[in-house]
Amino acid sequence: MSDLLIQCRGLCKSYGHKSALQGVDLQVDRGRIVGLLGPNGSGKTTLIKILCGLLQPTAGEILVDGQSIGTHSKSVISYLPDRMYFADWMAATDLFDLFHDFYTDFDRQKAIAMCESLGVEPRDKMKTMSKGTKEKVQLVLVMARKAQLYLLDEPIAGVDPAARDFILSTILTNYNEEGSVLISTHLISDIERVLDEAIFLKEGKVILHNSVDNIRETEGKSVDALFREMFRAQTLEGGNF
Repeated sequence: MSDLLIQCRGLCKSYGHKSALQGVDLQVDRGRIVGLLGPNGSGKTTLIKILCGLLQPTAGEILVDGQSIGTHSKSVISYLPDRMYFADWMAATDLFDLFHDFYTDFDRQKAIAMCESLGVEPRDKMKTMSKGTKEKVQLVLVMARKAQLYLLDEPIAGVDPAARDFILSTILTNYNEEGSVLISTHLISDIERVLDEAIFLKEGKVILHNSVDNIRETEGKSVDALFREMFRAQTLEGGNF
């Protein structure tokens, strides 16, 4: 098994005349927690959706676990989207049944235990849950798999600050350590302490990819402080690409 888990070469994605990704070259090894960092509209969600096979690149090559995006990559990726996809009539236990049928690496007992630790009643219907509780259920579904690659798109954006540490702790203690976690966010100060590496995206281009330790040593500042410095002239408002 190769240590290299993600490999992108010259990856591009355009929507009409607008470029969301421009010549992305990227490598991510196994056993890493990586922050995919950038303001809204920088290409974070587009890159994650290409990795999941939900979007096709306009140009370039992308490999996951040594293979092109397809049946194998989808079987080893556990994806947390930035939007809800539950039916309101379903309970968390119904979703556990569904994931157990679809994914051989889904651990139902682990999912139940995670619900208990997160204060979620798994027999409750989705329609009775708050937005934050629904997001916790969605996180449970993702982290209860023994995947090779966890793709988490804004996992803490919809929860209150008091719950963010608890969510990050849940991620840290439940992912498969033989795989890697890619966390997309612009809330850098909240996740920096858990990261091994940081990737800065700006206007669809990778402008920095380094270990967190190297960034702190060479720049003499935190990842959050460097991010604010590099992006302070760019508004954080706007849509996700």
